[in-house]
Amino acid sequence: MLESSHLVRGVDHAAFPTFDPAGTVRFYRDVLGFPVVHSICAAGWGPEDHPDFIHFFFDIGNDDRIAFFYYFGLEAADRSVGKGDVYARFDANTPEFFVRSRHLALHVDSEDHLMEYRRRLDASEWPVEMQIQHETIESIYTHDPNGYMVEITRALRPVTPQEDLDANLTIDALVDIVQQPGHTMDDLLLRKAELIVERAERWQETGPVAP
Repeated sequence: MLESSHLVRGVDHAAFPTFDPAGTVRFYRDVLGFPVVHSICAAGWGPEDHPDFIHFFFDIGNDDRIAFFYYFGLEAADRSVGKGDVYARFDANTPEFFVRSRHLALHVDSEDHLMEYRRRLDASEWPVEMQIQHETIESIYTHDPNGYMVEITRALRPVTPQEDLDANLTIDALVDIVQQPGHTMDDLLLRKAELIVERAERWQETGPVAP
């Protein structure tokens, strides 16, 4: 066993689903001033009937992040009963994957530390349910006694400035297309390509600095 019994370095990210990505970006980025620092365009992930989605992250300081999932083609639920409720109640037709995407991610420093937590969990009543490498991190997942998903994650490598720029292009494109009826992942990728072309001339003069 490693010397320290407490290897977690803090919250990596807390994650929530959103029906309103444009409003989410306005609130966290434009009003609160939290920059977009990462995004994942997940096309064809999960079971066959799982929709494409964007998973996007804001830097909230102290190397911590808050993240959101936006699912393409998912009709917004009636949230009127849950307005103001931190555990926002959704209607009975809201897919389980939408509700279950809320989770807490804890950060550790190394693969050894991640595997130590895997050992502890696998020896407990709450064994690891998934271990996944996705883009810049490797994570293990389980559910706590209350049914909440808990993720423990470690960085596979540093996130580059180019990836920060890509995240900002992705989220700007998402905000642009979400008002279009029936928008898809393909619409997002097309708009992102258009933004690259539109901004290319400015980048030639100043360099590709994220807005």
